[in-house]
Amino acid sequence: MTISGKRVAVLATNGFEQSELEVPVKKLREAGADVHVISLEAGEIKGWDKKDWGRPVKVDRTLDEAKASDYDALVLPGGQINPDLLRVEPKALDFVKAFWTDRKVIGAICHAPWLLVETGIVKGRRVTSYKSIKTDVMNAGGKWEDSEVVTDQGLVTSRKPDDLDAFCAKLVEEIAEGRHERRAA
Repeated sequence: MTISGKRVAVLATNGFEQSELEVPVKKLREAGADVHVISLEAGEIKGWDKKDWGRPVKVDRTLDEAKASDYDALVLPGGQINPDLLRVEPKALDFVKAFWTDRKVIGAICHAPWLLVETGIVKGRRVTSYKSIKTDVMNAGGKWEDSEVVTDQGLVTSRKPDDLDAFCAKLVEEIAEGRHERRAA
């Protein structure tokens, strides 16, 4: 399946889970997408690779430079540090909400559903996440499932790095389909 001509934003900051940023970027590019890493500041952000700091990744645009209207989809990598830092940043939350409002695909893996909790997107939606935030998701009204990938109206969620193949395949499929109808929670 190809998503040639589609533009995808990957929102991350320091402490993203290394594989949860790098693998989707690689797979989406292989499927034909133009992928940009968006962050709070210009330069580079550093990943977390299992038990220590990982490799830096170049930031393509800052949140101040990026607009959701320029993209067809959004990917939110996990890790514990990255989504925890982003969920207290109003610009990051506004960026995520804009994708949902515009009925665009959002993919979130591991701890990234914290951003879906903070924005209210998770309410009434079937989702999964890393098991340690299951209660957070459920308390925010999410319908949590223990599955490698869960999709609900263009919202694609997965649990952990082991789920990346299924997560990326589903992202490509959902992006190829385009805009999604959304019903109230």
